[in-house]
Amino acid sequence: MIDFVKLQKLMKEQLELDRQIRAVDTEGDSLESALAKAGVLLDTPVRHIEYEIVESGFRGILGSGKKDWKIRAYVKDSYQMTRTGYSLASETETSSSIVTIDKDGEAFVVLSPEGAMLKVTAPVGSGKKVTEDMALQCLTVRNIKTIDRNLVHTIVEEAEGKYVTVGSFDRNYSHDSFLKLEVADSDMRAYIVVQPPGPGGCDLTTDVIINHLRNNRVVVGVKNDAINAFVDRPVYKTQVLVAEGSREVNGRNAYIEYLFETNQNKAHLHESRDGTIDFKNLQIIQNVVQNQPVAKKIPAQEGVKGRTVRGTYLPAKDGVDIPLPMGKNVHVGEDGMTIIADINGQVMIVSGLINVEPVFVVQGNVNLKTGNIIFLGTVEVTGNVEDGFSVKAAGNIEVNGTVGSAELEAEGDIIVRQGITGKTKGSVKAGKSIWARFIENAVIEADNMVIVSDGIINSQVDAYKRIVCQGKRARIVGGRLRASEEINAHVIGSSSGGTETICEAGVDPKIKKAVEKLSAEKTAKEKELETVTAEMQGLINIKAQRKSLPEEKEFLLNELMDQRNRLNGDLQQIAAEIAEHQQAQDNLKTRGRISAANVIYPGTKILILDVVENIRSEYKAVTFVLEDGLIRAVKYERPAEEATRGPEGYNG
Repeated sequence: MIDFVKLQKLMKEQLELDRQIRAVDTEGDSLESALAKAGVLLDTPVRHIEYEIVESGFRGILGSGKKDWKIRAYVKDSYQMTRTGYSLASETETSSSIVTIDKDGEAFVVLSPEGAMLKVTAPVGSGKKVTEDMALQCLTVRNIKTIDRNLVHTIVEEAEGKYVTVGSFDRNYSHDSFLKLEVADSDMRAYIVVQPPGPGGCDLTTDVIINHLRNNRVVVGVKNDAINAFVDRPVYKTQVLVAEGSREVNGRNAYIEYLFETNQNKAHLHESRDGTIDFKNLQIIQNVVQNQPVAKKIPAQEGVKGRTVRGTYLPAKDGVDIPLPMGKNVHVGEDGMTIIADINGQVMIVSGLINVEPVFVVQGNVNLKTGNIIFLGTVEVTGNVEDGFSVKAAGNIEVNGTVGSAELEAEGDIIVRQGITGKTKGSVKAGKSIWARFIENAVIEADNMVIVSDGIINSQVDAYKRIVCQGKRARIVGGRLRASEEINAHVIGSSSGGTETICEAGVDPKIKKAVEKLSAEKTAKEKELETVTAEMQGLINIKAQRKSLPEEKEFLLNELMDQRNRLNGDLQQIAAEIAEHQQAQDNLKTRGRISAANVIYPGTKILILDVVENIRSEYKAVTFVLEDGLIRAVKYERPAEEATRGPEGYNG
């Protein structure tokens, strides 16, 4: 037995199959024309058709650019089910609501000029079937004297739901039922009001009603289902809607579908796994990348004409077209409808036009009001970057104020017009150079140069090329600084000698950090290998004495041997990577130097390549270089010219 749920599933599968089979693609100069063609191909009234617009049409301008409407049409699920006999659901029901409902079969009798007509419908689901006695009783009630019982038997057995003449009756013409047609609502609705037949009078048949409508020019929107239902179960002296026109539908105006958040003040808060809300990541910047679609025009639609029940067309207005709101740094796609970004940046609406701005300006401070900043262009901060916040940019970052215990990261340059006070937690990383008035207790990394006008205090600073502190108060005190070409300052170290200052030159900081990391990993794995080897040797000794090991110990021994092999392989890989980095360092064609324009104090530690020199006495106006494997002091050399120019617009 198939239960109700399984039966419903089977029916839905059948519906989907029918839907796929009864589908066609058509096109026409209007949506109405395309639908009419679909009705012909599907052999189905248009009102029983659903459709999807594959491509919207366009009337064109002065005869140019015209495009046909293209649709994919299929028969409504409810209509398919009625035609195939699965259900008697109304047209208004959707496929999701169609289920098999138990319904008894029925018998109907209509008296027509041709004689007494009988219709028998089949039961649905577990409904009861009409019996021959039931059909004969319906005929007897209508005073039918002559009945073809064999034909009645056949009709009952087949239950095809069609009227068939099965007998005759004494007709009284003056008692025939008659109807009155009423057309209302500006010819948009047609009703019939029917008077009941008298004894021996004929009922109204479907053909009689439809012919009466045609004779009175009611030809559009005829409701055949309503007429058939009336014939089966007539309702007398009451208006019955038998035809309904279609209202005109004005075309929708063209509009712009924005592919970004247009409300620039709208913040997007996110809840973390522990239920807390991150108020720093507000995501208020609408970042886009080059060639990314940012908006699309949905074209205006043609109006759909209406028709009265008497066939009169009702004109409809076409939708109004609009121009594309083209602003700066955008272009129109090949489809003529899509707006595409020319550059990376922030997309926004300015005076009704779509712009992609390469620079994002933060008016004031980066704080809880703005949240963290992530931008695919250049970021300008007119105020400060407060503690705990971050600014990340694909272009440059320029801060007019100070940077606290914050995180700055840019693919280009970073300019901090006041200074960086990292409080041991702040970090600044640039894909090019970093300029700042001072750096204090921060971690700094630049792929080019770090240029400071006042000083660097207790910070870790790495620069691929050079670190330069220029100015009367330009000094390096405490911390560790590394640059491949030079480190240059007015003063290096502390006169009190209380703070260790380490300066390294001639090395690529990235290579140095990579080697340090690999070396630490190598040390850890060597210790692990030592422990594994000791445990493994202990088990081997026991096995040699006892000739065998318990099963779990044998398993452990095999595990330790596999682990030893893995560790040896890892160590070989690490050694190869260290050698590769060292080779890259050896290939660097750079002359590392460390210079102090005024003085370098004792207690400073300098390294050039792998040679270390602890400064034990005070040197003035000196440059340290590596000659013949030794660090030597020579006359002070000024920093390279590019380190003294500064970035465009930077006044130091």
